[in-house]
Amino acid sequence: MRKAIILLTLACALISGGAQAQNFLKDRKLKWNFNEEGTHYVQLSLVGQVWVRYTENNPGSTIFGDKQDHTFDIGVRRWRMTLLSQVTDRVYVFTQFGMNNFNSSSKQFGGFFIHDAYAEYAIHKKGLAIGAGLSGWNGLSRYASPSTGSIMTLDAPLYQQVTNGVNDQFLRKLSVHFKGKINKLDYRLAITKPLAIQNAVSPVKPLNVNSDFSTLPTSIQAQGYLMWQFFDQESNANPYLSGTYLGTKNVLNLGAGFIVQPNAMWHLTAANDTVKTHMKLFAADIFYDAPLNKEKRNAITAYASYHYLDLGPNYLRNVGVMNPANGADATGTLNGGGNAFPMIGTGSTIYAQFGYKFKDNLFAKTATVQPFAATQIGIFQALDGPMVMAEAGFNLFMTGTHNSKVSLAYQNRPVFSTNVAGVNYQSDRRSMVVMQYQVSF
Repeated sequence: MRKAIILLTLACALISGGAQAQNFLKDRKLKWNFNEEGTHYVQLSLVGQVWVRYTENNPGSTIFGDKQDHTFDIGVRRWRMTLLSQVTDRVYVFTQFGMNNFNSSSKQFGGFFIHDAYAEYAIHKKGLAIGAGLSGWNGLSRYASPSTGSIMTLDAPLYQQVTNGVNDQFLRKLSVHFKGKINKLDYRLAITKPLAIQNAVSPVKPLNVNSDFSTLPTSIQAQGYLMWQFFDQESNANPYLSGTYLGTKNVLNLGAGFIVQPNAMWHLTAANDTVKTHMKLFAADIFYDAPLNKEKRNAITAYASYHYLDLGPNYLRNVGVMNPANGADATGTLNGGGNAFPMIGTGSTIYAQFGYKFKDNLFAKTATVQPFAATQIGIFQALDGPMVMAEAGFNLFMTGTHNSKVSLAYQNRPVFSTNVAGVNYQSDRRSMVVMQYQVSF
């Protein structure tokens, strides 16, 4: 309770500071035109997200060997700068660099690194552009490439970034991509060379009876995502799709996607033989975002998806966002330390989120509020029962936009343990409360 009071106090302080900053942030852009029409330009933008958090750690969690049942921490969830340029009518360049997940347990002087570095050439103004480099032009589903500055919930549904930190760089991949719009169809296709498993941020397990990523040289990966955009068209200038438009658009999109990679996985049989299997990922989703009253711009945002992930027999991956712990002792569970839980695995995943934005200028002349809720349900081969994660919270928009935003969210996650028969069953549940301040321009 004391930690929750501290979070609410800090939220009030940020609200006060954000209100003072709102006049500076609203509708500002750092953009320099190359021609009088403004069609050729270079633009700089920034998004920063800071978390203040209280976590009920998983059983047995440790920080540098010291057991910690709960943690209060402060961290930089994301800090990104983007430099993009429409060089000519046909040539487009996109670069993004920054940092992720820096908290008190992180190695010092980690510094910024490149997220995106790609160039595109438009064969047809809207119908086809071809690009190459390190990019987020991914397949599978909407939030395989989320716009981090407009996320509605506590975080993007990260399970959709299946290979994040394994054979890609925070979802970015070395690809040749093809994208465009044909009538109401928005498409993206990519041929990717996955990164070496040996350099993974999330190390793979040694070869065993449960499937994991093979450490042999990677084969080519093919991926794509198609959206039928019934109403307003979303921009495809860059790969990152919005989480909520706050009543400024009327969007209904039906999407489907895939990622396939031959011999990406391997495992041992009972006879100790090595078996290679293909990675096959498929998804379908629907996104709806619309104002209920065009003048007041109160609005709803809804999203639902179904994923079928085939990563070989009993593949399972725990994910802990900006994990406050870095280990677990002998009393630890299947989840591992900190806030990790089984987020990705061979099997089916259902996800849904819903938010309601109150009218513009609800209070303090420019501020408004958006409560939200979300859940992820995973039916994984490796677990004896469903994995259910739930979260709820609200966003406070000081400027009425994402430029200055305070979010407060509660997340509840399952804890799985392994019994003497080797069955992975749910043994507990733990929670996390996060306050985030976001600034962007």
